[in-house]
Order: sequence, then C-alpha cells, then structure tokens
Amino acid sequence: MVVDSSLISKYFPQLSAQQEQRFQQLGTLYEELNQKINVISRKDIDMLYLHHVLHSLSIAKFLSFADGTQVVDVGTGGGFPGIPLAILFPESNFYMIDGRSKKITVVKEVIEALGLENAAANAQRSEELKAKFDFVLARAVTRLDKLIPQTFHLISQGGFNAIPNGLLALKGGDLTAELKATPKRFSVEQRAISDYFEEEYFAEKQLLYLQK
Repeated sequence: MVVDSSLISKYFPQLSAQQEQRFQQLGTLYEELNQKINVISRKDIDMLYLHHVLHSLSIAKFLSFADGTQVVDVGTGGGFPGIPLAILFPESNFYMIDGRSKKITVVKEVIEALGLENAAANAQRSEELKAKFDFVLARAVTRLDKLIPQTFHLISQGGFNAIPNGLLALKGGDLTAELKATPKRFSVEQRAISDYFEEEYFAEKQLLYLQK
C-alpha cells in the first residue's frame, strides 16, 4: 500500500498551494534519492507519508512555532522531523544535523529541490555545535539520559512561543524506565500521538516536551 500526500492535507487542511506542492514532491524526491543513498528502509519508502512525514508533523499539533523561531533537529537522518516542519512553518528557521555525512547529502538535496530558504543542514554532532536555539528536535535518536546532555546546551533561556524553550522528542514503545531515569530537575510533558492522528501506526508513539 502506497500512502500519498493526501494524508497530510487530511490533518492540515489549511495548507497553501505551495505547501501542498512541496509535500507532494517529497514522495518522488525521497524515492529517487533513496536509490542512491539509503536513508529510509526499502520496505518503508511506500509508507513515507505515514511513518515519516505525518509522524514529524505531530510536533505541529503540540506547538505551532511562532515566526522567527530557531529550531535545530539533531540526528535528523533523512531530514525528519526538520524538513516537513520547515515546509509547514516557512517563517521559522530549521537547522538539521547528523553525524553521518551521507544522510546530510540527501537532506541538502531535498532542501535545494524544494527551495526551502528557511532550512539548512550540516554533517556534525550536537556536542560540536555552539549556537543557541529556541527548540531542539529529536526523533528516535537515543535514550533521554543520553539525549539531555547532548542537547540542552543548545537551548536558549526563555522564549517567545506559547511554551518555554525546550526539547521536543518523538519516541515509541514503553517509556516508563526511560522517564524514571530522567533527572528530576527537568520537567517532562508526555503526549500520545494517537490523540492527534487516528492511524493505528501511532498507537504507541509519544511526543515528549522537556524543559529545565
């Protein structure tokens, strides 16, 4: 079964014509690029819009980024969640990083093909980055006890969005032990993605929001 971009407009009906076109382009772009550099498993490419694009956009159901928000997507892989969110929030800025240069090659090609002026990517680790951002994004990167020291130095204090600056992490499965091991000085808010999307795929997917 191939899931097409109509799945996106189902949950985000107010897309502009340009946004719709860009989301439509994603399927063809990733299918072509994946033939050269494997960033999405071969069996998963037909489910790009469900497993990767819509999953990324669950963040937008939790928080609508204000214009001018600076966001870094760490361990972005093939550009998720950064690229779908950059399409949805053209007035916010998204910087995608990954330690694997082959993955970033794909991300840069997608950014260029879509003409996303609010997105950039670079092959580097979060520990090497010195800049400050309003939000850090992480999709299935690592356990929270490792992710926190790798990312919180990137988050600036305060903020001007509906919630204070922090870390937004997309995760799956039973997070009980992981959350228990999270240092008490961090506030953690957990949301079931199934609250936003009805598809069975999201039954055990979670969005975590952490701040100091």
